[in-house]
Amino acid sequence: MVKAQHLPNQTPSILPLKLQGACVKRRGHTLIGPVDLTLGRDGFTIILGPNGAGKTTLLRLMHGLERPSAGRLDWNVPEVQARAHQAYVFQHPTLMRRTVVDNVAYPLVIHGAPRALARARATEALAQVGLSEHVTQRASALSGGERQKLALARALIRRPEILFLDEPCASLDGAATRDIEAILNRAHANGTRIVMITHDLGQARRLARDVLFIYKGRLHEAAPADTFFDGPATAEAQAFLNGDILL
Repeated sequence: MVKAQHLPNQTPSILPLKLQGACVKRRGHTLIGPVDLTLGRDGFTIILGPNGAGKTTLLRLMHGLERPSAGRLDWNVPEVQARAHQAYVFQHPTLMRRTVVDNVAYPLVIHGAPRALARARATEALAQVGLSEHVTQRASALSGGERQKLALARALIRRPEILFLDEPCASLDGAATRDIEAILNRAHANGTRIVMITHDLGQARRLARDVLFIYKGRLHEAAPADTFFDGPATAEAQAFLNGDILL
């Protein structure tokens, strides 16, 4: 894995990220909020909640793909600087009509890296996610799990300080899920702050250091993982963990 460590005294951390009364509204309907939340510099945050609760909207809001309709989001640095040090992986990643290596090299190339250096860095990143045999292959020929590994290598190659992920293991088999989790754990160990949505409670228990539980567009609970899974503070969260249908 391309290491996400940050050199001391090089630049200030973009974290914490503070949300104060942040809302996203559309056509008069509140999709998420108001949310008050602080994301610190370290952590592996799992976002849980029933379908339609607002999880993806919250993730997009934090990354900047959604603008707040009310309230505010503040990084520790100017927003333009914060954007350069974060990445987002979609549930279904968009791949360019290029080779695997050129897909991964692209973020470096558009930020001014020489193409040869970018491709060398991309080749190394692909080896670290288990895609060495696919470097010259067309990205469109990859399997679902391989596409997600490519997306992770591409997201991590610029060493983001924070990585947002929207159900990266949805529809993947057990072996691919295990590989993705290993990549994420290595990235976190190397210094990348992770915020991730999943519907897989087993995965949440394996990965989470802390949990955000979203229900009806509100941040219903925020707690350390052990506290949340051992004894959630609300009946709604307990019902969700029990597999009950929340209306």
